Amino acid sequence: DSENGMEVPSDAVADATSRVDVSATDVLSGIDIQGIEWADQESTREAYRARRVREYRNYENLAQHERPEVKDVRRDGKFFRFYHNTRRVRSSIVHFQLRNLVWATSQHDVYVMYQNSIVHWDSVRKESSTVLDLSGMSVTGMSGADCLGQVQISTMVVNDNMLVSGGFYGEVVAKNLETETIMYSGRITYDENAITNAVDAYKDRSGARRVMTCNNDCHVRVFDTPTFTKVQEVRFDYPINHASRQPNDGRLLCVVGDNKQGLLADAETGVIVGTLDGHTDFSFATAWHPGGYMFATGNQDRTCRVWDIRYLQTSVAVLGGHIGAMRSLRFSGEGDMLAMSEPADFVHLYDTRDYGRCQEIDIFGEIAGLSFSPDSHSLFIGIFDRTFGSLMEFERYPSQRDVL
Repeated sequence: DSENGMEVPSDAVADATSRVDVSATDVLSGIDIQGIEWADQESTREAYRARRVREYRNYENLAQHERPEVKDVRRDGKFFRFYHNTRRVRSSIVHFQLRNLVWATSQHDVYVMYQNSIVHWDSVRKESSTVLDLSGMSVTGMSGADCLGQVQISTMVVNDNMLVSGGFYGEVVAKNLETETIMYSGRITYDENAITNAVDAYKDRSGARRVMTCNNDCHVRVFDTPTFTKVQEVRFDYPINHASRQPNDGRLLCVVGDNKQGLLADAETGVIVGTLDGHTDFSFATAWHPGGYMFATGNQDRTCRVWDIRYLQTSVAVLGGHIGAMRSLRFSGEGDMLAMSEPADFVHLYDTRDYGRCQEIDIFGEIAGLSFSPDSHSLFIGIFDRTFGSLMEFERYPSQRDVL
């Protein structure tokens, strides 16, 4: 599903078979980065962009409200440049509010969700392969877990050769990508509102590998791997849409859900140690700066707020977009960039030195997710659209002089 049912319509696009791949060289020669032949259309790109901005309707759970005042920033940043767009691998979206369906594990290895399967894209060989098919085949866990049949994949994470996917009915399936074996498959909750909204994989303070899940049943659960024994479960007062653990010492957990207020909790006990006030709707995204002191929350009030754990009374910055909620957030591995995506059409890249300068990536289509490569060299964006769905790759400018 899309946020408001708008996709790039047939009267504004060319034949989808005309150009499967677009390179940086193609763009230098005047080709559109998505391969849209605007010269053959009744509408110009500029006119269609104005129409999209005018007609797009942002989804809000709470009463209509004005967007909070946002930071005035320079929007002339040039941090990443277009490198490649391919329709050989596409993205799907199961739930319109959940957009964490793209993960990059290197400059050349990207994982996306498409039609209830996880697909690997090799950007060097330009080849795709299915690594986890949950479109209907039975998947059996190592310890006799349920045969799940079709799983509608709502969220995913890839980390340290482990792929974890969450499902619409509380399913979790984990696969070891090195041994190509299923580590776990089953439902972690049978609640009426069971959807797995977010999953994370990390090492805790002892070095043990953990998987954390956030579900609509108001629970955050932590599992040991590879046994998938549940080691922690915390119940909150409302559905939890996203949570992320503080890097480095990992003492804190940022938690957001169906409440205007965000939370900081003790990662080991679940005890609330701080509240985050300022958003005016529900949040669906969190991300930590790799330094461990700063973090960000993305909300349906069309803003991203940046916070400092040393001073939670007010946010460090309130960053705004153009048309919709901030549904996916990522800090670069080096910590110098914050990427935030709206539900459709716009990705914003902020210089984290003072969040005063931004680069805008302007595309057409629903955004399934975005991910930096771990070395911060590449940025991947999954685009969901019936005609021009694709995976888009940007690369870092080669020197700082190019972006100043």
